[in-house]
Amino acid sequence: MIYTYSGKTIRFEIKYKNRTSIGISIDNYGNIEVQAPKGTPDESVLRMLEVNWDLIQKKVKEMKDRLHGPQKKVYENGESFLYLGNTYPIIIFQDINIKQDHVVFEEKKLHINVKQIDDEKIKQSLKRFYYQQCKALVEERISSYQSNFKTKPRSIRISDSKTTWGTCDSNLQLTFNWRLAMAPLEVIDYVVVHEMCHMVHLNHDRSFWRLVGKIMPDYKEKEHWLALSNWKMTV
Repeated sequence: MIYTYSGKTIRFEIKYKNRTSIGISIDNYGNIEVQAPKGTPDESVLRMLEVNWDLIQKKVKEMKDRLHGPQKKVYENGESFLYLGNTYPIIIFQDINIKQDHVVFEEKKLHINVKQIDDEKIKQSLKRFYYQQCKALVEERISSYQSNFKTKPRSIRISDSKTTWGTCDSNLQLTFNWRLAMAPLEVIDYVVVHEMCHMVHLNHDRSFWRLVGKIMPDYKEKEHWLALSNWKMTV
C-alpha cells in the first residue's frame, strides 16, 4: 500500500496474522511491514502509522543511508558528528594564540578550537578528542566492571583499528577502537565487558558467551547497534 501523510509518502506491506496488536517493522533496506490482527480495518493501520510517522521516517532514512555507506564529511560549521550515540553540530573557532588545537563538548555542540582553519587540522582535532574521550570512558567503565573479575588488565590502549572494536591478548593488554566514543555508553560497556571476559576465556567458546551474558544479559542489543551503526562512526 501507499500512504501520504504530512507531505511525505511511504510504501508499506500489510500482513494479517493471529496476533492481538498492530506492529511495525523496518528491515535493513528500509522496507516497511505492518503486521496486524486478522480483520483489522485499514483506518486502524493508518492511524498507527500516523502515530509513529516521525520515527518511521527517521528509521527508513537511517537504513537507506546505511546502504549508501558513509558520506564524505565537510569540516564546516553545522556539520554533525556522533558522540556517545547522538549527533551534534561542530562550531569552529580560530585562535592563533592557543597552545594546541582542541575540541570541547558543551551546550550540545562540539566546539573546535584551531589555530588555522584547515580541513585536515579540524579532522585531526576531532580524532584527538575521540581518542581522549575513549581512553577516559574505557578506563572508567573497566573500573566499574572490575568487581566481576579476579584478573585485572595489565594495560589499556586506544587504537585506530579498521576491523575490531576491541581486543585482549594473552598478556592481558586490552585495546579499544577510538570510534567507540561515538557509541552510546551502554554499547561502550558491552565492548568493555566483552574484552574483559577474554581475560578469562581467550576464545569465543560457550563459556565465554555465558560469562558475557551473565554480566550483560542484553548484550545482543548492543551488538545489533554496532552492526547497524558502524558505517556512520567516522570523521
